[in-house]
Amino acid sequence: MITGLARRVNIFPPLISSAAHQQPSRFLARRPSLPLTCPNAPPPASYHNRLFSMSAPDAALHKDEVTGEMISKGELKRRQKQRQKEAEKAAKAAAAPAVVAKAKAGADADAELDPTKYYEMRSAAIKKFRETKQPDPYPHKFHVSAGIPQFVREWGVEGKVPEGQTVEVEQPITLAGRVVSMRSNSAKLRFYDIRADGVKVQVLAQAQNAPNLDDFIASNDIIRRGDIIGVTGKPSRTKAGELSIAVSEVKLLSPCLHQLPGREGLVDVETRYRKRYLDLIVNNNTRDIFITRSKVINYIRKYLDSLGFLEVETPMMSLMAGGATAKPFITHHNDLKLDQYMRIAPELYLKELVVGGLDRVFEIGRVFRNEQIDMTHNPEFSICEFYMAYADMYDLMDMTESMISGMVKYLTGGTKVTFHPKGKADEKSYEIDFATPWKRFDMIEELEKQLGVKFPPGDTLHTEEANKFLRDICAKHNVDCSEPKTNARLLDKLVGDFIEVQCINPSFIVGHPQVMSPLAKYHRSRPGLCERFECFVATKEICNSYTELNDPFDQRERFEEQVRQKEQGDDEAQGVDETFLNALEYGLPPTGGWGLGIDRLVMFLTDSANIKEVLLFPAMRPLGQNPTATEAAAAAPAAAAEEKA
Repeated sequence: MITGLARRVNIFPPLISSAAHQQPSRFLARRPSLPLTCPNAPPPASYHNRLFSMSAPDAALHKDEVTGEMISKGELKRRQKQRQKEAEKAAKAAAAPAVVAKAKAGADADAELDPTKYYEMRSAAIKKFRETKQPDPYPHKFHVSAGIPQFVREWGVEGKVPEGQTVEVEQPITLAGRVVSMRSNSAKLRFYDIRADGVKVQVLAQAQNAPNLDDFIASNDIIRRGDIIGVTGKPSRTKAGELSIAVSEVKLLSPCLHQLPGREGLVDVETRYRKRYLDLIVNNNTRDIFITRSKVINYIRKYLDSLGFLEVETPMMSLMAGGATAKPFITHHNDLKLDQYMRIAPELYLKELVVGGLDRVFEIGRVFRNEQIDMTHNPEFSICEFYMAYADMYDLMDMTESMISGMVKYLTGGTKVTFHPKGKADEKSYEIDFATPWKRFDMIEELEKQLGVKFPPGDTLHTEEANKFLRDICAKHNVDCSEPKTNARLLDKLVGDFIEVQCINPSFIVGHPQVMSPLAKYHRSRPGLCERFECFVATKEICNSYTELNDPFDQRERFEEQVRQKEQGDDEAQGVDETFLNALEYGLPPTGGWGLGIDRLVMFLTDSANIKEVLLFPAMRPLGQNPTATEAAAAAPAAAAEEKA
């Protein structure tokens, strides 16, 4: 038995070490098919085949379980050691950036949510902060040491902050603004762009500048795009040359619960008008329009103040709707138990003040006219009216040229602006030159020239014969005029179709018939006409002015003619204002009166084809109601412009 065993073992010397001879039980245990009970029996054929298939060199190789290769023991150990290092590095990387992944997931993953889900998740998170006050999402106060525009002006000077460096300051700077974009390179490095007052600056948040890592991560992880944050830090400039503030603290001041529109901005026109706050957050161009609007109003105010005018305020509601030809809104006073009218113009009140001795007065404010909504009309709009004792329409034409041309130079540096009457998406545009002097059209003379006819004498333009003449002219030239077809309305339509269309650059239309101007003084040399001018830009009226009628007897006759027109169905005609007539009886000095539509002027100066673009909160139809044809036509150019953009 021993001899047989020895014979078997000697057959395979490479597989048996000396230790195997000394410990046969261990060796035999490694030979699964070697029979222990019958030592003389031959081993199974499979065992011999397996053993004899290995040559001497192959027996020294080991299989790499990853690649399947047969390699030496040393190579296998080297590979295993390398793989262990790589596994440890991967495990460490997986553990350390868990916070980074969380931070990135917080901003990036949330951005992928639909708006409703985002609002629900964000609201739930903020509600929890409201309960725990860790942190308080709506703190009472955050001290701002400098506004972002001031910071950029002071530290953005070339060379003041070297590239790739942070400047030491005696006291840390605190800024606040809305987060418009954010980026995260790692758990310890975050970038934010914050904007305030129309100016943007980059926030560089590094963990090394924070008091401790945990607070840094906690305060930055909760920030989302749209949030208002406060930061404390020092001026810095990146290696790429971008001015930044390297911060030691980021504090949430007011969270934004809704997703902001993406890179395309807020393009839906209806949403822009209904949610002007969102429009202002996202679209910087909208902000620029209203800054220009404010500058226009301030320029007018300063111009008149420099000439000794006194700014006043007059009632918004009255028992009579006078001072203009327009249909008023009606409201009700509960305590007085009577209906009142929202003012359509402050004119009559202002002239009463001139009667009282305030020789130069003006008012900038809202008026209300119950008219259709279209591209150039809104039911409530802003005007400036002034009245100047001892002046006439010719003085005021000179003042108009001086004021508006000076304003354009102040705003643009020149006298020319570009205006797209059908919206910026349309190729048609006007180059409007406000340089003086402005062109002047005599109304009747220009109509006679354009129509090739001789008009009736001015002092007969109020008669029935003149009405028939005007109806025939309108019918012949396809000029549409809705009922009631009064002389004044027919003349106005003719002027619109044949004179106003010529007024691209600022132009004056003068020589109005008295029937069109119930509050203007009669012309000093042309019977039947009055001393009035209208100023047009890009075919639209922006300004209206008279030598004011101060004869109470003539004024009463004009009011009575207005009553007759109202009886004919003209809802825009005025009534008889006895209080104003009584004021005239005390004596109104020779006076020039002037009114400017601020909204339309701003439209031309900001290249805005729709009046809604220059009104912060324009009149809108309630959601769910279909727009009228007029409203749809007004919205179309703006929608086309946004789509093209």
